[in-house]
Amino acid sequence: MSRQFFGTDGVRGKVGDEPMTVEFALRLASAAARVLAPEGGTVLVGKDTRLSGYMFEAALEAGFVAAGVNVLLVGPLPTPGIAFMLQKLKCDFGAVISASHNFYEDNGIKFFDRNGAKLPDELEQQIESYLQQPALTRESQRLGKATRVDKQRTLYQEFCASTLPPGVDLSGLKVVIDCANGAAYKVAPRVLADLGADIIPIGCSPNGRNINDGCGSMQPELLRMTVSGVKAHAGIALDGDGDRLVMVDHLGRIVDGDQLMYLLARARAQSGDLSGPVVGTVMSNFGLELALKELGIQFHRAAVGDRYVLQMLRELGGNLGGETSGHLICLDKTTTGDGLVAALQVLAVMKQSRKSLAELAAGMQRFPQRMVNVRVAERFDAAAHPAVSAAVAVVEEALAGRGRVVLRASGTEPVIRVMVEGEDEVMVASHAKSLAEVVQRAAP
Repeated sequence: MSRQFFGTDGVRGKVGDEPMTVEFALRLASAAARVLAPEGGTVLVGKDTRLSGYMFEAALEAGFVAAGVNVLLVGPLPTPGIAFMLQKLKCDFGAVISASHNFYEDNGIKFFDRNGAKLPDELEQQIESYLQQPALTRESQRLGKATRVDKQRTLYQEFCASTLPPGVDLSGLKVVIDCANGAAYKVAPRVLADLGADIIPIGCSPNGRNINDGCGSMQPELLRMTVSGVKAHAGIALDGDGDRLVMVDHLGRIVDGDQLMYLLARARAQSGDLSGPVVGTVMSNFGLELALKELGIQFHRAAVGDRYVLQMLRELGGNLGGETSGHLICLDKTTTGDGLVAALQVLAVMKQSRKSLAELAAGMQRFPQRMVNVRVAERFDAAAHPAVSAAVAVVEEALAGRGRVVLRASGTEPVIRVMVEGEDEVMVASHAKSLAEVVQRAAP
């Protein structure tokens, strides 16, 4: 049974279009309650700063209460903050209203189980199986109730601060923090300031419509200019829901998720705190794989999506993984990707090593990548097509073990993503273009 509404990170879409309507959100809450708390219980509901968050919050609250589930409303808080808080408050599950790095016209809903982990595909399929039924309304004595717990967000702030090594603070570091006008706009600056950092906040003035707009991890140009302008030691860019991290070094250069993973893995290996292999995805830069190999650190690739990285980490006994986009998972600290916690770990390495972010990231050479999106009438297994597989073999032979080819169907649109990676940028671009043409011709 395939999932109709759940994608790689919950349900997401344009506000007002199916499935992101109030009526659907109400049925989704009822369906989730049937699966995750069939005998009643408590759910923690958080959101980012989108204007539509108010109506979806109200719809979820109504659906959960009607189904006999008590609702704790925490307001704007990073997605990983919800994962942490629901455990702290002993909830049965959590719900987050956010479309992550998308603009405000979109929104989404995703769930966590009682352990703060994203739901496996099987549970999301069970929830979908109830979506065609009317929203459940219990008899009056079994209805749930709703309570505001906004002030409890300080528990998450204290937790983030506690993830620094004992005796380490951030005094002496000047840091620019860009919260994408999103869910972390209150907690992230406060945590950094409380730990002694000299902070310059940007992207911390949400108005309901400016989330991820010209700021945050997807658009870090303002951060780059600000870091250079104020001569900061580093810049931190989170996305709209705070689970993604991109950093900027003192020279104004982007340090992406792969580079951050590399420097954290090296530091942890040196301190003896690295367990198992490091886990990336099929899209992680080949330079990361080679750099970790030189350090004697095993590297594995999961499917795209931080939930699959997390699953592989647990299967292999690892405690560090992530994606190029900045979803970094420190499993010894958190249960899910947390941009703020990951940033604190990087700042701690800078402080302990007395090295700049630029120096720490220099040990990994990024290989040029070229991605071509091939729009098709319907998705198909491109790699299994004889003409495509033959063309891939030719490119792989030309790369001679110093690069990769990845063909991947998009999980959200009828697109085949063709990615080629290698040492020579011109060659990589040429191979990507030729492969994309073969895929286009092979498409049904």
